[in-house]
Amino acid sequence: MYSLGKENHSSVSEFILLGFSSESQVRMALFTFFLLLYFITILGNGLIITLIYLDTHLHTPMYFFLSILSLVDMSYVTTTVPQMLVNLVYPGRTISWGACAAQMFIFLILGIAECVLYAIMAYDRYVAICHPLRYKVIMSRWMCLLMVGICAADGVVGGLSYTFVAMHLPYCGPNEIDHYFCEAPAVLKLACADTSLNDLVDFITGFNVIVVPLSLTVLVYVNIFATIMKIRSAQGRIKAFSTCTSHITVVTMFAIPCIITYMSPGSDSLSNNGKKMALFYNIATAFLNPVIYSLRNKDVKNAFLKLMGRGRAPE
Repeated sequence: MYSLGKENHSSVSEFILLGFSSESQVRMALFTFFLLLYFITILGNGLIITLIYLDTHLHTPMYFFLSILSLVDMSYVTTTVPQMLVNLVYPGRTISWGACAAQMFIFLILGIAECVLYAIMAYDRYVAICHPLRYKVIMSRWMCLLMVGICAADGVVGGLSYTFVAMHLPYCGPNEIDHYFCEAPAVLKLACADTSLNDLVDFITGFNVIVVPLSLTVLVYVNIFATIMKIRSAQGRIKAFSTCTSHITVVTMFAIPCIITYMSPGSDSLSNNGKKMALFYNIATAFLNPVIYSLRNKDVKNAFLKLMGRGRAPE
C-alpha cells in the first residue's frame, strides 16, 4: 500500500473512502437510494438538453446557458456518484493515489465552472430585464461562447491550483478519507505536513472562484430588482420576478454549502459534516435543477408537451 515511487508527492499508493456507513443493510439502502437519484438526475438533465436542442423556440442565450448547466451537472455527479455506488457494494472502498487526484481535479473543474456559470446566467437575466432592446446585441452568439470559455478556463486554473496544493503534500498514513469521494479539504486532513499555508491558498482560491462570482450575482440581482420595482404593471413585475426566482434558488443551494466547506477547510468542527455538505452542492442541486427550471418555466413545459405530441401548456 506504500512506496508509491514518488517520494516528493506521497508515500501512500491508495486511499480508503469511508463513505457513510459500514453496516451492510444500510449500505444497500443507500445504494438503492443514490442509484435512483443518479438515474433521475441524468435523465432529467439529459431531457433538458434534448428539449433545448430540438425546440427552436429555446435557442436563446438563457436556454443555451441552461443546457450548459445541465451538461455540467451530469458530468458533476458522474465524477463522484458511480465511485460511491461501487464502494457501497464492495466493502474494499479503495481508490488509487492517481485516481484520487484525477477525481479531485475533475470535480473542482466542474464545480468552479458551475459557480461561474451561475454568475453568467444572472448577468444574462440582467441584460434581458434591464436592457431588453439591446439584449440580442449584447448577448450575441460569440459573447455566449466566450462566457462559456471563461467558465472552462476558470475551472481548469482553479481546479489545477487546488489539486496541486493538495496532492503535492506528503501522505504517509493514515490513508482513510472520511468522505465518499476525494474532496480537497477531506484529503488535506491526512497530509503528513503543516497545512496552514495550504489552507491559506485554498481560502484565497475559494474566495476568487466562489465568493467573487456569488458577490457579482448578488450585485446583479440588486440591479434587477431595482429595475423590476419600476415596472408599473403588476403582471409585468410578477413575470420578471418569476424568471429570477428559479436561478436564485439553485444558486443559494449551491453556494452556501460550498462556502462553508471550502472557506473553512481546516476547521475540525466541520469535518464530520463535509460529506453531508457535499451532498447539497454535488448531488442535490444537480437533481433539483431540472425540476426547478422546468416546473417554473412554461417554455420548457411547452417544449416537452410538443415533444410528446400533446400541444401547449395552459396559460
